[in-house]
Amino acid sequence: MLSRQEIEKLYRLMEFEAARTSPPVGFPALPDIPAGRYTDPAFFELEQTHIWQKSWLFAAHIDELPSPGSYRRWDNAGQPVVIVHGDDGVIRAFYNTCRHRGAPVVTEESGRRARLTCKYHGWTYTHQGDLVSVRDPEDFSDLDMSCRGLIGIRCEMFGNLIFLNFDKNAPSLLEWLGPIADEWTEFQFDKCRLAARHSFVLDCNWKIAMEANTEVYHVKSIHPTTVAPVLDDRRNVNTLYPNGHGRMVAPRPAGKNSAMSLPASSNEIDTVGEIARTCTQSYGIFPNWVSPLNHLVLPPLLFWPLGIDKCLFETWTMAPDWGDNPAPDIWTENQGEQLVKVLQEDTEFGKQIQRSVESWGFTGVPLSYQEARIYHWNQAADKMIGVNNIPETLSVEQVIGDEWIYPNDPRLEQVAK
Repeated sequence: MLSRQEIEKLYRLMEFEAARTSPPVGFPALPDIPAGRYTDPAFFELEQTHIWQKSWLFAAHIDELPSPGSYRRWDNAGQPVVIVHGDDGVIRAFYNTCRHRGAPVVTEESGRRARLTCKYHGWTYTHQGDLVSVRDPEDFSDLDMSCRGLIGIRCEMFGNLIFLNFDKNAPSLLEWLGPIADEWTEFQFDKCRLAARHSFVLDCNWKIAMEANTEVYHVKSIHPTTVAPVLDDRRNVNTLYPNGHGRMVAPRPAGKNSAMSLPASSNEIDTVGEIARTCTQSYGIFPNWVSPLNHLVLPPLLFWPLGIDKCLFETWTMAPDWGDNPAPDIWTENQGEQLVKVLQEDTEFGKQIQRSVESWGFTGVPLSYQEARIYHWNQAADKMIGVNNIPETLSVEQVIGDEWIYPNDPRLEQVAK
């Protein structure tokens, strides 16, 4: 939860941002992002091998696995996964791969079973992944079932949210989130229910789609009648966190409501403080989560690669219990039939951008100070991939130093002056 001191710092920084006529003193000039990071198959493969295998990925909500025996298939990161609510109450994840001939252990999108039994040859596993029976065991010589269980995947929860990580050596989820985990206590993720989840396929690189939601530089052009009137972009404060995460906080002009269609009938999260109630506060969690958070809804947007020029766009709405009222869904109309206007504005240009960045005329991306969260993300991506693993023509320079990473912020000294 943001302390009073942190809130006052944000207000001071808002006025600093509104008054500045250039980037803050000492903030580095940002070199161009190489064009190939959006179009080159080599960089796409580096992302697949490193970023998606080493990051904590938001995969499911506990409401999707409500009782012991519940399971859900998950394939968003390119690997077949089954998430299981064990009969001991623990949520686990496994590769959805039978240890016999590699068939999927579950084929339905979701369901509930007392045991996980492969349809191909009947090998049966517990919710803990242990192999407990095989058909015709007398035909196997020296089959040690104790070492033939399903192969597990790191699975940890933040409140009711289920995260996965394929890297056995990755830090814990709380270590990954760092100070953001403390800031998020005010939103009571442990009490939020899943109200809506929908998916859309976009014809552009996943980063093109995601980056539209990580800066306010585009607001006046793309959202002139939706977001621009209710967001003071000149007072926007970006904060860079460890591990590539970021946050923006922009105040709303007096008397203006959020650009999101917030459900009037929803219960409030009473612990949410004044910043999330009076400002647009949005977090980017590396690699693919972007979410405004407020006192009524917790609505992350997620972006998953389907190819170098195609991505899966997921919209989520989570909220306190809404009782007998309709479940809120702030991102789509008619239960997922189409995106709301704000997201249509953000996504409809993606296909044209993709076509344009594939041209010989696209040589790189010169980012402004307002777009620093994008550069920060790319620096973190290169660190995760390994700077030495990236061709020089595709790498970014590590120019944003630790002095600009939370809790450090040289702007505060400049405000004092």
